[in-house]
Amino acid sequence: MGILNGNPKDEPLHSGEVYYLWNHLFETKAFLVSLQVFINHTGDHDLKLFLGDLKDNCLQQGAQQVEVILKETGIRLPPAPPDRPNVEVQDIPAGARFNDPEISAMVLKEVHAGMLTASLVMGLSVRKDITEMYGDLHNQLAEYAAKLLDVNKDKGWIVPPPLMVK
Repeated sequence: MGILNGNPKDEPLHSGEVYYLWNHLFETKAFLVSLQVFINHTGDHDLKLFLGDLKDNCLQQGAQQVEVILKETGIRLPPAPPDRPNVEVQDIPAGARFNDPEISAMVLKEVHAGMLTASLVMGLSVRKDITEMYGDLHNQLAEYAAKLLDVNKDKGWIVPPPLMVK
């Protein structure tokens, strides 16, 4: 039996897995703080619900799973920025506030980047548990991207490129 046969959790991580797990956790922690800011800035109820759901039921869970793997293998965890306080949207000056369509566009960009990262880690990992975890994350992020697309369409926030209609 080789070193990569048997229980995946007993297999060592290779350097690429360590790098991408650590980097993914670092970037996710930063994005979670950004979501706190976006939740404070949004005035749209549907977008606020979406952002809270994405934060609580997708990103935080994924970050916790990665933390467990890194801790089990003795890898030092990346630093996390401090949480942001909750504020009311009307307390933020209009010129300093993100607009709802801007928030939606920035979050959608990050969700798409997360899908690319998940695909990359799935492709380079030799541990089956990590491949499966990132496959699940990719599918979850794809579902959230579709939900946010629906919100964008419902609110009229989509700015399509020139359409080729003949």
